[in-house]
Amino acid sequence: MKQLPIDFTNRMKVLLGDEYDAYIKAVNEPAVKAFRINTSKISVDDFEKINPFGKDKISYVDGGYYLNFEKVGNHPFHHAGMIYVQEPAAMAPAECVDIEPDAYVLDMCAAPGGKSTQIKNKLGDNGILVSNEIIPSRCKILTGNIERLGLKNCVTTCMDTSRLAKFFPDTFDIIMVDAPCSGEGMFRKDQIAIDEWSQENVNKCAGRQAEILENAVKCLKSGGTIIYATCTFSLEENEMTVESFLKSHPDFEIIPVTERVQKATSDGIKFDGCTCENIGFSRRFYPHKNAGEGQFMAVLRHNGEKTPYIKSIKKQTSKIDSVLIEFLNDTLKDYNKEDIYLYGDTPVFFGGDIEIKKGTAFMCGVTIGEIKKNYVLPHHQFFMAYGSDFKRKIDLAPDSDDIQKYLRGEEIKTDCTNGWAAVTVCGVSVGGTKVSNGVAKNHYPKGLRIHNA
Repeated sequence: MKQLPIDFTNRMKVLLGDEYDAYIKAVNEPAVKAFRINTSKISVDDFEKINPFGKDKISYVDGGYYLNFEKVGNHPFHHAGMIYVQEPAAMAPAECVDIEPDAYVLDMCAAPGGKSTQIKNKLGDNGILVSNEIIPSRCKILTGNIERLGLKNCVTTCMDTSRLAKFFPDTFDIIMVDAPCSGEGMFRKDQIAIDEWSQENVNKCAGRQAEILENAVKCLKSGGTIIYATCTFSLEENEMTVESFLKSHPDFEIIPVTERVQKATSDGIKFDGCTCENIGFSRRFYPHKNAGEGQFMAVLRHNGEKTPYIKSIKKQTSKIDSVLIEFLNDTLKDYNKEDIYLYGDTPVFFGGDIEIKKGTAFMCGVTIGEIKKNYVLPHHQFFMAYGSDFKRKIDLAPDSDDIQKYLRGEEIKTDCTNGWAAVTVCGVSVGGTKVSNGVAKNHYPKGLRIHNA
């Protein structure tokens, strides 16, 4: 039996009433695991034909399933970025609104990247996603997950939300605020959250959440939408924060979530003294009522007239090195030359018209590679995002010895012609290789390689 803070349990007894015992029972049961199909790399229909990880679908997420598989991280499908393992309740916030495919979206507190990658699947290749994480080590993890899933037109930043507001004023159609919180909803799976809980921390988090929401307003376009989410139960961080925000921003309103999320969740709580008539539009996940951990979400819409985004000039006058063009012509079947962009000295593919000032981004678009004196050394991100467009491909079966060799960093034999090639599994890129005289020399990053066959 988990030892929960007494002040917390007293609060939950008041919050849940007759449901408290069911909640305590659920907190002491195993956590629920799940995954999403990365539709930027493979369709739901195609993945379902080869899906070994679990067939039970999540009702509110297209391509979401409950996970029934051990050591999924070692599987070639995971290395190929076909799936993202994610706690099921955490999938709900990105499903609260219908996201248009050409929208500009900001995820303000994005690491490790579950909600960001889920949003980008909805945006497709045209929409722009900026994912921010203030802690550098976590921003690196965020960037790595975007890279593994082969996502295009993404930018990652590593800064305080007040700096985001200065760099991106009035820019985004939708902003996800998955705010840092006291983590009460994670008690079933995170002992550290239990150990660090206190009423003082709850209050501190509520103050920080209010500050982040203020900065979100500055980044939002007129008529835009903020999705506010936490993984906690406290009124202070949830409904009270929402009500306080609405009081100070009369040009915003809380609106209902999508029907699929509404059906899977409980109404927000109208606390004593609450003046927001529609606070019940906010939603709650409970581990004793839903297959997942604790989650809160609310959709806040600006009532102003929607305005089109004014295009900024991102293209530089610097001449693109001919070596790069020769490399791309040799490597890819087709590509858009207009999307080649030098971010600093790094050649990237970035099709957005949003201006990303030098020094702003941790990652901007898809890194093509490093231009050497007379050749290009391609980046792993290039293979993951553009592998399907490669002229040379080496397709390996998921249960083959060769895919295991490749993931361990070993060479494999091939009849592929000489040059840079994408290594694929079931047609989906898992990385790259340089083929020379029947031997595919391994270019899978050392930090990603498996160490047990």
